[in-house]
Amino acid sequence: MRAFYALLLCLLALVAHAKHVVQNWDVTYVTTNRGLNQTPKRGIGVNGKLPVPVVEAELGDTLVLNVRNSLDTPTSLHSHGLFQRGTNYYDGVAMTTECSIAPGTNFTYYTKIEQAGTFWIHGHTHEHNFDGLRTPLIIHNPKDPNPVEKEFLFAAEDWWPITFQESLAILMQPHGPGNPYTSPPYTLINGVNGSLVEPLHFEPGKTYKIRLVSMMSLPLWEFVIDDHELMVVEVDGVATKPKAVSVVRLAPGQRVAVLVTAKPNKSMNYQYHMTTFGDYLPLIPGVYPQQINSTVVYTTDAPVFVPHAIPSEPFDELSIEALEFMPVMAADRSLFFNATYGFSPDDVAYESFNLVAYSSPKVPSMFSALTTGEMSLNPITYGPATNAQVLKYGEVVEMVYWSATRIPHPQHLHGHAFQVIEKGHIGDATGESRRRVPEKGFSPMMRDTVMVYSGEYVIVRFKADNPGAWIMHCHFDWHIGQGLNMLFISAPQLMQKTLSVPKSVVDQCARQGIPVSGNVVGHNSFNIDGAPKPPELIINRFY
Repeated sequence: MRAFYALLLCLLALVAHAKHVVQNWDVTYVTTNRGLNQTPKRGIGVNGKLPVPVVEAELGDTLVLNVRNSLDTPTSLHSHGLFQRGTNYYDGVAMTTECSIAPGTNFTYYTKIEQAGTFWIHGHTHEHNFDGLRTPLIIHNPKDPNPVEKEFLFAAEDWWPITFQESLAILMQPHGPGNPYTSPPYTLINGVNGSLVEPLHFEPGKTYKIRLVSMMSLPLWEFVIDDHELMVVEVDGVATKPKAVSVVRLAPGQRVAVLVTAKPNKSMNYQYHMTTFGDYLPLIPGVYPQQINSTVVYTTDAPVFVPHAIPSEPFDELSIEALEFMPVMAADRSLFFNATYGFSPDDVAYESFNLVAYSSPKVPSMFSALTTGEMSLNPITYGPATNAQVLKYGEVVEMVYWSATRIPHPQHLHGHAFQVIEKGHIGDATGESRRRVPEKGFSPMMRDTVMVYSGEYVIVRFKADNPGAWIMHCHFDWHIGQGLNMLFISAPQLMQKTLSVPKSVVDQCARQGIPVSGNVVGHNSFNIDGAPKPPELIINRFY
């Protein structure tokens, strides 16, 4: 009986602690140059302003996003990294889990916070992320295994003087892509011009947490503090065993949290550095690369430490372990994804998985999974241009990514985190470049976004234990628009038994005349006449 009352008290305390974190967002156009030496453009912000304010919550809270769409086009919001277990319809992906929010209407996302860590919220219709609709989402754990007195946040984004639609039109114009870099971007840190970043103030001997969020649409960036060790404790919202590094590199969509212990005395001040770059990007002085520097202040009158060099290196995922032990999962099946660049017969440039460039279905895929009975088990139900894979509940899926072109790809999977198992070079016939995590006694790091460099393959594994329609895509915004997306339909028959879609989601579809039942074109059969078809692509290996 005592044990029962103790459990009851714990549950009551948890309920009392949990709260609703309410955000009221009017998604609006904002004409601005963000304080940069650029021509102002029509961006997308919240309540008439940019940057969008940071959202913070605690584990166990419910995040309530009340959204008014004041744009002249549909929009939606994705909480990047949150699994949305049992709430697939709030994942925010247009024509996958919803119909988007119609112009001039309201919609509310309710998300039960069941994960702690570093995440972000961004637009997921028409890649509104590119035009400013993005902000960090920080979820605190009251029982954080690494408690600190103070945290710092660095969220990096690239701001272009042209809109996403303008830049995509340049890239996908007939007879070959144009050059969008004639209007290059600059880096913003926490929503402001990188040259205006503020100093960090350290006290000797104290330990600080620094959260790094890449809201970039294209470049990589690195974070360094001179002569200070960065202790990695979280990657993409998943706690890790502490791992000391000198530099953290992030690709678009990735997040890392580190602990930094201050020096024991105030004899020196130091600098921290954030460098934006990418060997796949054109060399533009002051843009690629762009280095942002500021000071770590111990005392105002101390000299500044001068390093011999600023380190730069890839993030070594294979040497980092998840904090919660989970051994290497044994794969039940393997899927191979070649990220391929190709041209249609009229010379329009597309990105694709296995030469299938994605096009949205006419019925959101979640609704097709929910309303087609046993037909939901057949990938053709979702149309040829979604490249859908149907998964059994609980199976472990191994994915082998590779990029044989000169362009890398940060691959992001919704609704899951995966173990990073192996990396190597595609053309390596000797196996010298092959690196793999140990099979026993090792808990591979888990994340939701992995960078696949040009000429490299990466093997990851995840467990299909989250029924729903989940998109996987490259997190370069242009590549999303050019077709580098595909779908996982996880346990569709279990979805039919357990997933109850709110009326508000269905109403948004009705307002836009979008059907919410049947296959890719709304038929309750295998007749998919009229379904979007992927273009026939000719590979161009120079890209």
